[in-house]
Amino acid sequence: MSVPVIQTFPVPAGDAAFEKTRRHLINQFDAKIPQDYIIARHVIDKPPTDVTEIPRSCGILSAEEIAITEDYDAVDLAKAIAQRKYTAVAVATAFSKRAIICHQISNCLTQWFPEEAIKQAKSLDDYLDEHGHTVGPLHGVPLSLKEHIAIRGRGTSYGFLASNHVSDNDSLLVSILRDSGAVFYVKTMQPQGLLHMESDNYMGRVLNPYNIHLSAGGSSGGEAALVALRGSVLGVGSDLGGSIRAPSAFCGLYGFKPTANILPMQGLLPRGFAAGLNIQPCVGPMCRSLRDMDLFMRTVIDSRPYLKDPLLVPIPWTGTKTSTAPRLKIGIMAMDDMITPMPPLTRAISWAQQRLDARPDVEVKKFTPYRAREALDLTRRIFTPDGGVGFRKLLAASGEPEHLLSTAVLDKATDSSHVNQISMLRAERDDFRREMAAHWNEQDVDLVLMPVFVGPAPAHDTAIYKGYTSVWNLVDYPAVAIPTPLVAEAKGVEKYADQQDIGVEDQYVRRMYERADFAGASLGLQLVARKHHDNLLFGALRLIQDALELK
Repeated sequence: MSVPVIQTFPVPAGDAAFEKTRRHLINQFDAKIPQDYIIARHVIDKPPTDVTEIPRSCGILSAEEIAITEDYDAVDLAKAIAQRKYTAVAVATAFSKRAIICHQISNCLTQWFPEEAIKQAKSLDDYLDEHGHTVGPLHGVPLSLKEHIAIRGRGTSYGFLASNHVSDNDSLLVSILRDSGAVFYVKTMQPQGLLHMESDNYMGRVLNPYNIHLSAGGSSGGEAALVALRGSVLGVGSDLGGSIRAPSAFCGLYGFKPTANILPMQGLLPRGFAAGLNIQPCVGPMCRSLRDMDLFMRTVIDSRPYLKDPLLVPIPWTGTKTSTAPRLKIGIMAMDDMITPMPPLTRAISWAQQRLDARPDVEVKKFTPYRAREALDLTRRIFTPDGGVGFRKLLAASGEPEHLLSTAVLDKATDSSHVNQISMLRAERDDFRREMAAHWNEQDVDLVLMPVFVGPAPAHDTAIYKGYTSVWNLVDYPAVAIPTPLVAEAKGVEKYADQQDIGVEDQYVRRMYERADFAGASLGLQLVARKHHDNLLFGALRLIQDALELK
């Protein structure tokens, strides 16, 4: 029997063979779920718009399991396990149960393996009992992983049915986290080809927990929904054009995209990724507190991964302890001169600017955007250098249908697959990077604060423009999504200050704003630093933590 899962906006159907295989995979997933973990059918059939209270109220979790999953961030949870307030087994059980509840109300998981988690947790409890100390800083802390991140013996894919395969080994990142005591129990949803900003594939579509008629984002949308619903205390996503930051902003979380090649990618994209020829993907944390991001970064970098992977740059991690200038210069980029952010985001950036203006140790300046249209065009050409041929071959191999946002990416793809064309793209990229550095220097700022996206979490199948995030991947600058305490108002309450659009892209975004109801949607911003200034970024976050009400 299929386990009911809320789906407000169905994904396209494929041919008969594809649908048979798809159904089989979903049935295999469902068969693992105990009957007493299944939410009452009436909740699924008539769900509230905001489903964040369901895990607590559905009656499946005990009072202790609710406390374990809701009352701690990763830092405090690790401390509670180390002090024997909770066993690692109790924690793994609580998060495994909550994760499968979260899946039923958001469709956030691709794999669920609690037996492995509890076995791993039991070995950690035995170690603590025998030795009197933990194995590492993440001892017993459950970590969720995006689907494509390899764990030995588990399936992985690029969001295509035809790309499924079983990993023989842990990726280097997973190996480091496992040695640090992390417990793995789930893998999470991502879109076809990892290329667009909604997590929809052959397993269905991820819903935003705060408004199920909106997207949880992509390509790390399953992670974002799970962490927002507290089915994970710390998740691992990846980012090539905004794939950590957008979902984090849409779901009220922190999400960090570091400078490429300071965290290990070995084994995370085992079949290669064409876009990575000229824009390096990176991995990063998604969580509910600033110090959890810092814990993740410190744990991985302190393991000296560059000794195992010579592609990595050995940058020591000082994180939130990093000193900043006596007066930090923060540039405000309220828009990119191509698309005017929707009114809720304009309000959020104004709120942040006013609060920073009040600090004597911060100098707030205007930051002028740099050639946004050219950056977006170059990024699109880099993302699909084969013109989308490989993408569509994988779809055809299993009869998988092409989803709308996949088409939006592929229809703008151009074939640049000849070696000389790829080389020319790299030269164009490098020229843009140098020009952006010169532009940044002329602006005389340390960091830039700006929207993550053109609006709050978008309505399903409408997230086409990602220039607010992808430009920083193009130039390889670290950027972090940060939540604000603000949310979007009900439909019709907030209006554009200027009713005149500034181009066809702006027209599209304004139409989407008029059509959707964003009530209750999270309003996230992003803070950006120069390449390899990741530590400064965290030091700045610590400095402005109180001003922006960061946890």
